[in-house]
Amino acid sequence: MSIPINNLYEGSDIQKMEKIVINGGTPLKGSVEISGAKNAVVAILPATLLAQDVCRIENIPDISDVTIMLKILSQLGAQVKMINRSTYEIDTRGVNSYIVPNEHTKHLRASYYMLGALLGRFNKAKVSMPGGCWFGVRPIDLHLRGFELLGASVSIDNAMVNAEAEELVGSVVYMDTVSVGATVNVMLAAVKAKGQTIIENAAREPHIVDLANFLNSMGADIRGAGTDTIKIYGVDELHGCTYSIIPDQIEAGTYMVAAAATKGDVVIKNVIPKHLESITKKLLDCGVEVEEYDEAVRVSCSGRPLRCNVKTMPHPGFPTDMQPQMTVLLSIADGTSIVSESVWDNRFRYVDQLLRMGANISVEGKVAIVQGVEKLYGAPVGADDLRAGAAMLIAAFAAEGQSLIENLSHIDRGYERFVEKFRNLGADIQRVEFPDPEEESAESVG
Repeated sequence: MSIPINNLYEGSDIQKMEKIVINGGTPLKGSVEISGAKNAVVAILPATLLAQDVCRIENIPDISDVTIMLKILSQLGAQVKMINRSTYEIDTRGVNSYIVPNEHTKHLRASYYMLGALLGRFNKAKVSMPGGCWFGVRPIDLHLRGFELLGASVSIDNAMVNAEAEELVGSVVYMDTVSVGATVNVMLAAVKAKGQTIIENAAREPHIVDLANFLNSMGADIRGAGTDTIKIYGVDELHGCTYSIIPDQIEAGTYMVAAAATKGDVVIKNVIPKHLESITKKLLDCGVEVEEYDEAVRVSCSGRPLRCNVKTMPHPGFPTDMQPQMTVLLSIADGTSIVSESVWDNRFRYVDQLLRMGANISVEGKVAIVQGVEKLYGAPVGADDLRAGAAMLIAAFAAEGQSLIENLSHIDRGYERFVEKFRNLGADIQRVEFPDPEEESAESVG
């Protein structure tokens, strides 16, 4: 039975909360345009601070992480001008502060990139500890050690990270473990340091390459991005530029898996197929058809997917940010699959939500054993984090019956206009306001 949604609670004083209502069971068909990469733009926006000039950034996704990052830049004194929905001009000449308080960092994990950018510009930075998705301890020790190797002194006082240097000097920075965040932060701090910096065991993700290309467009001298050794030759100053963000491989992968899980047929446009190779490989292993074009992929599936094993790895391995979505597909596959998470702790928290929909999954530490079932069933579930939220969307589309998904703020962090995009593929999806149960309870007590 569908829930009536026309003007729910109109005129009421009760505080409202949003949920997604999905009536599942419809194959997704058609085409979808992929937006700019979230993981690239949250590094490139702080990098504009290093130019002390005007940068025009194109293909910026309309997501809440971008909104927060732009607010942080404005608070620091940057002039932010919206040209159109996906293009902004950022003038950082007037930036006069190196302090980023907790007001916005508590909602954005990538706010720690302000440390490297401000340190590179002012030789000092003071940034509140970041927030964002939580699925285990995510220490920033590698970031801080990288700053120290460049000559900065670092301390943490009252949840504020303080970094300061008389002068940043190039150094060899070896990453004990592959870390995207630490690689980005050291790159930002090192581009204007004296001499040469070498990052060894560097992250190789596409958004690392995108950041390096952006910095080079501003006059930096960075070589080797996309390999495990990045060499940075410090320059005295950077200048403004015009730059377009790469397409989002995780958004693309999410639509690819959604097409397969719903037995659909979807063309995913504005992608770089090479960035999707590890995702494509696993879909092919599951018996899903994937056709590659110059800037698009077509994903179709006419029957039940086959089982396969998945282990997340740093790029070019299977991305951890696609693990929850892939697990949904495997939950309705024919056979037993094993999913191993090698990057983050507690990334299987979302499994409890899938169990409510009829999935048969057992988790032991960082390994999930997925016994495929013939179908999932609609249920009220929550988005525990950004990618878990994407997984819940896919599960709801594939399920029989109606699902309600709450905690939408997580999904809004990384997926632009996802309701509109999925609806254009034929999904029965609506964003609906409901009363906040806590506020409703308070009303009745009063």
